[in-house]
Amino acid sequence: MIGSISNRRLFEPRSLRDALRMLRDEGPLVPMAGCTDLYVSLNFGTLKDTRFLNLWRLDGLTTIETRGAGVSIGALATHTDILRSPIVRKRLPMLASACREIGGVQIQNRGTLGGNVANASPAGDTLPVLAAADAQVVLASADATRRVPFTTFYTGYRRSVMRPDELIVALEVPQVRGRQWFRKVGTRAAQAISKVVMAACGEDHPRIAAGSVGPTVLRLSKTEAAIAAGGSIADARRALAADIAPIDDVRSTADYRRRVAANLLARCLAEFGIS
Repeated sequence: MIGSISNRRLFEPRSLRDALRMLRDEGPLVPMAGCTDLYVSLNFGTLKDTRFLNLWRLDGLTTIETRGAGVSIGALATHTDILRSPIVRKRLPMLASACREIGGVQIQNRGTLGGNVANASPAGDTLPVLAAADAQVVLASADATRRVPFTTFYTGYRRSVMRPDELIVALEVPQVRGRQWFRKVGTRAAQAISKVVMAACGEDHPRIAAGSVGPTVLRLSKTEAAIAAGGSIADARRALAADIAPIDDVRSTADYRRRVAANLLARCLAEFGIS
């Protein structure tokens, strides 16, 4: 069923300031940019929202730049922008690896990092990277700007601390020292939603996050603690079982996800030199 557009209204801000004013004064509005998820709902006839805020032309939110030793990525930077960025490839290569796994070229050209974060799917490929890297979500409203640690941004399945009058304007990532690692397991080698996705970074004791194994992206805190205490890969795999809560769905089973997550963790730790 194709969703009707006859009853829908589109707001076209000329600037970020204009967009934030519209959110405050005209809301509730649904922000839209690349629309790679929104149009799926529209085409299936399941999109209930009727008033939208088009952010696609706000060029100021596409900037990728250094901030001290870290990186700041505008919310409207596309996955292609990130893949092509010398800054990301040098300082945050695991994010480039994640963006390379998202859909096909068409999706990469339209989909944005801010959209991937705001969509709040636990299967979002960039989310474990941002969680492991201790990123911050920069939220702006007409009245103020605030920064939220990525690990506290989500409050449940497709829910976050972002208010209706706020927009994600950037993701800020501090300097990442040591090795970076990313792996995704899906039905196909490309253009597939992840069954399990995992990222890790750090020096002696890696920070590790995983997606598609719980209602939100998860920092594997018990697993990290087991490693920091000098535990073996076997100890880490046992801790992992307490960190994750996968479910059965149309793409996979919970048991399969547990086995794959444990195998990915073992591969990750081996590459970090942990046995």
